[in-house]
Amino acid sequence: MSPAEDRDGVDEVLDRLQLRYQRVQESLAEEIERGRRPPGSRLPPERALAEHFEVSRVTLRRALAELERSGVVARTSTGWAVATSRIGEPPNALMSFSEMAASRGLTPSSRVLVQEVRPASIDEAETLGLAPGAPLFELERLRLMDDVPIMIDDTRVPLALTPDVDDTDFSKASLYDVLERRFGLRAARAYFAVEAIAADERRAALLGLPVGEPLLRCHQLTEDESERLIEICDMVYRGDRYRFRATLVRGA
Repeated sequence: MSPAEDRDGVDEVLDRLQLRYQRVQESLAEEIERGRRPPGSRLPPERALAEHFEVSRVTLRRALAELERSGVVARTSTGWAVATSRIGEPPNALMSFSEMAASRGLTPSSRVLVQEVRPASIDEAETLGLAPGAPLFELERLRLMDDVPIMIDDTRVPLALTPDVDDTDFSKASLYDVLERRFGLRAARAYFAVEAIAADERRAALLGLPVGEPLLRCHQLTEDESERLIEICDMVYRGDRYRFRATLVRGA
């Protein structure tokens, strides 16, 4: 067989493989569009999907990767699910993650990554009006809606305002709810800054994304009703799962 014939044979095999994954991609997207698989619902295991479409798992995974890239499906901690629409607070509203999920009929959950009491850094102490080295409670969590990873948040609050808060199980509890009910600290307003960053290895692994994918990093300083700063929070959202809204008013 000549080199040209070898190349023709390879091209034919590649064409067939491409047709297979595209067929799976189109069929699954059509099922979702017609409502046979509603937003947030889990897809069958990969093995079952591969058998259903009569393709290899390699072909199936390529089709799922293309659907994930286009926002049709999402990778979860337990497999694959139909993607939900981008979440986000109503314009100018300060809501907890749990409240935001509930407002959309979704089930929030959390995985605690860091929960500790530690000394405040110089910058943290200056921001919160504390003495350098004053104790802070730090809570970092992976936040999910209907088992789909949405964001990572890293919160710091003064321990002087929240004694023994570290004994709470924050894989289930809402921080804002605990602050209000247990310590009388109601989050009233927040100063919010947003920037785009690329996912590093750790964040990409936690959020189920390739390294380098776009993320939205939000830095928030939260005040209570007496205009006292009670929280520093850094949140990193999947760029394809979150939309930030604000109302802009033109000056005179």
